[in-house]
Amino acid sequence: MTHRNRLGVIASSAALLLALTACGGAATDDGAQPGGTDGDKAPVKIGVIADLTGATGDVGTPYHEGMMGYIDWVNGKGGISGHKIEAMANDYAYKVPEAEALYKKYVNEGAVVIQGWGTGDSEALRTKVAADELPFMSASYAEPLTEPKESPYNFVVAPTYSDQMRVALNWIAKDAGGKAEVAVFHHDSPFGTAPVADGEKWIAEKGLDLGYKAYPMPKTPNQVGLLSQAKSQGAKYIVIQNVSSPAAQVAKDIKAQNLDMKIVCLNWCADELFIKTAGADNAEGHIAISPVAPGADKPGHSDIEAYLKTKGSSLKDKGLHYSQGWWTMAVMAKGIEKALASSGEELTGPAIRTALETMDAVDTGGVLGDGTVKFSAESHRGNTGTGIYEVKGGQLTELAANQTPES
Repeated sequence: MTHRNRLGVIASSAALLLALTACGGAATDDGAQPGGTDGDKAPVKIGVIADLTGATGDVGTPYHEGMMGYIDWVNGKGGISGHKIEAMANDYAYKVPEAEALYKKYVNEGAVVIQGWGTGDSEALRTKVAADELPFMSASYAEPLTEPKESPYNFVVAPTYSDQMRVALNWIAKDAGGKAEVAVFHHDSPFGTAPVADGEKWIAEKGLDLGYKAYPMPKTPNQVGLLSQAKSQGAKYIVIQNVSSPAAQVAKDIKAQNLDMKIVCLNWCADELFIKTAGADNAEGHIAISPVAPGADKPGHSDIEAYLKTKGSSLKDKGLHYSQGWWTMAVMAKGIEKALASSGEELTGPAIRTALETMDAVDTGGVLGDGTVKFSAESHRGNTGTGIYEVKGGQLTELAANQTPES
């Protein structure tokens, strides 16, 4: 049965707040305040599936806080066209069955859109999302989620993992002077494997003289064994499709073993946490493929910085994944805003999908990819551009901006 959520006369209720049990604090520290109506305008209910305590909680926490920060900020300005956002948020600890249970709960409680997290759960929910006609964004940038024929209600705001891998391989080929061996260390999950086959295909399509072998990363205290395999391969470059903490351990082990290898991190380890966890000396010289601008100097950082200042914090404290979560929620809010304007206050999943596909490019002020996010009915890939950064003196220093696979 097709499920369509409509904003009608909904009683004001408190938002379901998410306890940050393993990470300290509560969602209200940076998060959405309880919802409520502005006059007779009902709140917009959004279901949020977050990883705070699971395998990707190190980066999941600031991303989630960024989404909740945006909700709190926009509600303080009156909400979306006068409708406050009511966030129903829970930690699923990176467990797909938990995500599926939360999704069902949110649908039953009247969510009109969903903000998810991982690749495994986003792909597992894809057919349910389509059947229920609920627009769905997440922190997964797996390429199948951008194809409307396969995933009609999924939207991806940043370059896909595969596009990031293509950019990484182009950079490696150039940096190596043409020929090199590449080892891909990846999380042992759908998230980790998402760009692996596309990377191999890209090498063949472009005739790159690169060796290429993928290795799932074990859950061990160090990665010395994996680095030994990569050394036997002759790898000089290690592309990592994982989160910050295990990538930082690879950097430590490379330094300790005195190996001549350069890490090239994709999105979820291309961050300040990688540098902090590895230590500046161990992280020095490694490369980050990041579709999210670090620091706080882009125009799109100004509202975030101003908001965090009121909370006694800053982007220096929170890191780039906070901006990533903030702008993901902001893009969804733009779609909801257009749907409300177009549908005469009748808010449905199909109306929000159409709004997202037809709205003007969202200007993220230089924060995401090439600075804008634009969808269409033919593609739900909002962006293809990413920055390339090098760790210098404990900071992410830009080597190239807005790099695409065809750059």
